[in-house]
Amino acid sequence: MNSPYPEIEPYDHGMLAVGDGNEIHWEACGNPLGVPALVLHGGPGSGSSANARRFFDPGRYRIILFDQRGCGRSIPHASDPQADMSVNTTEYLLRDIECLRAHLDIGHWLLFGISWGCTLGLAYAEAHPERVLALVVAGVTTTRRSEIDWLYRGIAPLFPEQWARFRRGAGLDTDEPDADLVAAYYRLLNDADPAIRLQAARDWHAWESASILVDPAAKLSPKWSDDRYILARARIITHYFHHNAWLEDRILLNKASLLQGIPGTMIQGRFDLEAPLVTAWELSKAWPDGALVIVPNAGHSPTSPGMTDAIIAATDRFARGASNGAAGI
Repeated sequence: MNSPYPEIEPYDHGMLAVGDGNEIHWEACGNPLGVPALVLHGGPGSGSSANARRFFDPGRYRIILFDQRGCGRSIPHASDPQADMSVNTTEYLLRDIECLRAHLDIGHWLLFGISWGCTLGLAYAEAHPERVLALVVAGVTTTRRSEIDWLYRGIAPLFPEQWARFRRGAGLDTDEPDADLVAAYYRLLNDADPAIRLQAARDWHAWESASILVDPAAKLSPKWSDDRYILARARIITHYFHHNAWLEDRILLNKASLLQGIPGTMIQGRFDLEAPLVTAWELSKAWPDGALVIVPNAGHSPTSPGMTDAIIAATDRFARGASNGAAGI
């Protein structure tokens, strides 16, 4: 078994102006001369987590984390209703990654993404394959319409009580099978009344917690009790999902041939309710250089023992290959 590496603190950090009045917070940990590795957090809007540092050997990796626009320590914060969400899109995030890479004078790097971070990592790798040494993704998503619909409609029969509460929070008291709850919460989270926005954020997170806590290894972040955090996170998620992440449906799967030559590992819990296995399986068929690792009895949480073990095995394997001049992962 591969245990998480010891907790470490950043050796460098800062705020980077990326345009449109936005500044993103970044940090660097581990070995300044090591293999550069970029961590792409989930959500969208969850912000970076110190736990992600522990998936990498700090003696071999230069570990870069950053908070995507509107969340974490980046500014302006999406909890502020005045924050301009029109400049918070997938394309802007891809530009921010390139801006950060240039700022840190990194030629190419390994990408590690969890959940939404997987979508963002795939989009970046397909746009800039020459910048990517390897990809390690867990809880595989591509944020296509069917995946969004699963989260906010398809999964409902597994959680009828929570689903009823989620619908009531959106003002839907009758059974309207075609109701778009993402759109309903998107409107509520942009309401002029701060009390309405906060209640919508709480109702949104109550629904998400239902599927998360099915996994006995999963724990809700203490940040979920922070009103500022859940307001920003819910606002960003609904903003992205209401607009289908500004991605043509299935585009990341359809363009997976652009990943040719990039080694990678897809790590997927067999019982992941938030990101069902089918997406990882389809991606593995479209990306021959990507190996699919299915973790039995695991859900979506990367901190469950089997998931952590598989993630660290993948990052260790690449670090060994890089030190030997090989590209395998």
